[in-house]
Amino acid sequence: MPKYLIERRLPKAGQLSPEELRTISQQSNSVLHEMTQEGKQVQWLHSYVVDDAIYCVYEASDPEVVREHARCGGFPADTISEVRTIIDPTTGE
Repeated sequence: MPKYLIERRLPKAGQLSPEELRTISQQSNSVLHEMTQEGKQVQWLHSYVVDDAIYCVYEASDPEVVREHARCGGFPADTISEVRTIIDPTTGE
């Protein structure tokens, strides 16, 4: 299944409390559960919280499923990019 990197611009995201992040995560999980119950292929892998954004990595059948998740969850999805390949330090060996 393709992987997607989603940029969610959110001013002061890096200042969100653990409780606020838990609430956001619970909302995301709830929407994902409903979507998979409907037969949609989507899975949240992990996210990176930075000063003014959250970058999420998802596996999904297509970018429209990612957009639907954002819409249903009330999350921004400012940029959705398909991951073409992954490199790391071992790529240079």
